[in-house]
Amino acid sequence: MENETSDLIDTIYEKEKILESEQKSNQVIRKSPKAKYQIFDESEFTRGREVLGDLIVHGMIASGGTDIDWLVEHKGGFVILEFKGFHNDKINIPKGQIIAYEKLHEKLNKATKCYLYVVGCDDIDFSNPDSTVWIFEMTQWRTGAIPKNTSDIYGDDLGKQNKFIVYREFMEEISIEELRNLVDSHWKEFEKIM
Repeated sequence: MENETSDLIDTIYEKEKILESEQKSNQVIRKSPKAKYQIFDESEFTRGREVLGDLIVHGMIASGGTDIDWLVEHKGGFVILEFKGFHNDKINIPKGQIIAYEKLHEKLNKATKCYLYVVGCDDIDFSNPDSTVWIFEMTQWRTGAIPKNTSDIYGDDLGKQNKFIVYREFMEEISIEELRNLVDSHWKEFEKIM
């Protein structure tokens, strides 16, 4: 009886694996067109980053800096993207970084037009236009539409920290293709008003 049950379970399991395999092979994964800009000399690119990495060294009072992941300017308008990886369906944004982004967003919008998006992502293939990311725009942050939590509301940490915690559930899920269209829509807007 035990062998029959085991054989039955093995048979069901094997059929499920075959069905899963067939479903995966039937899924069509789209590929985006070739990237518009590419790094032609990866060793030079890496060397440039390493040189800057050596600016802040042990023994200094200053700590390492932060960066802007993606910034494009067109006719005086700006689109800025900051990418953050999800951990347990939340992203962490250092307080200093978000303060800098708030001020940058505020100042650029006084002089011109600026869209600043925080993009949360898991392991993602940016060449697949159907891959998804989660976003919010800095205006949503500044108006309070995104909760400004400094401690985990689900109790996963040890209290208040020097960072903001943003949960996936408060961000908008969009595809890479939709993100590209969003960036292009801002580009077209800058063409008209600048």
